[in-house]
Amino acid sequence: MLNDEALLRYSRHILLSEIDLDGQEKIQQSRILIVGCGGLGNAAAPLLVAAGVGEITLIDFDVIDLSNLQRQIHFETQDIGENKAEILKKHLHSLNPNVTIHAVIEKADEALLLDLAKNMDMILDCTDNFTIRQAINVVAHHYKIPLISGSAVRFEGQLAIYDFRDEKSGCYHCLFEGAHSDDGACALLGVFSPVLQIVGAMQAQEALKVILGLEIKVNQMKVYNALTGDWQMFKFARNPRCNVCHEKEVK
Repeated sequence: MLNDEALLRYSRHILLSEIDLDGQEKIQQSRILIVGCGGLGNAAAPLLVAAGVGEITLIDFDVIDLSNLQRQIHFETQDIGENKAEILKKHLHSLNPNVTIHAVIEKADEALLLDLAKNMDMILDCTDNFTIRQAINVVAHHYKIPLISGSAVRFEGQLAIYDFRDEKSGCYHCLFEGAHSDDGACALLGVFSPVLQIVGAMQAQEALKVILGLEIKVNQMKVYNALTGDWQMFKFARNPRCNVCHEKEVK
């Protein structure tokens, strides 16, 4: 049940007929794993915490660097050298102390993600590491929970939802297979900072829609071009030869 403070804090959501009291209670009972606390995580996590998501687990082993501050807007100059997950946790706690927030200061791999995701309602992929993205995909498919994936480089952002509650949903590996690595893409190619905010906000938006049972679009890749301000949508199908969503099982 929502107390008086919560009713006031979330009143603008409660006024929406698509949310109402029941929807806000669903948000309060939800649990989300966010992998990556860089630009996308900085954009998505505060929106989810402000909305009243009950429990959020952040994972990132990296430390804050001066070059991060151009786009990771919830870090300050005084935070340089500190762990991203820990600092983001502090910011989020000050934003909404009613949300339970965990910070995991470890490098994500399949084993760790399996442990962290076992009681989660969904995963947000906010990383820029191809190997970790593939591991996140395997784990989300294993637990049959939604995966909301975002990315950004140069002036382009991408967003896709893989909803493994739906047997017809494709997965990340259906689209991006092979031994490919894009580690440090922002460092090598640059990124326009507002793109990360736009894609991260979209990840938060879709996460809340999943919680509320609103319509989401699977088997679609949305691509945003900041130079034109246009979104493009590309449909894809589940790959019958995918060795994740058709064959691979986590042991």
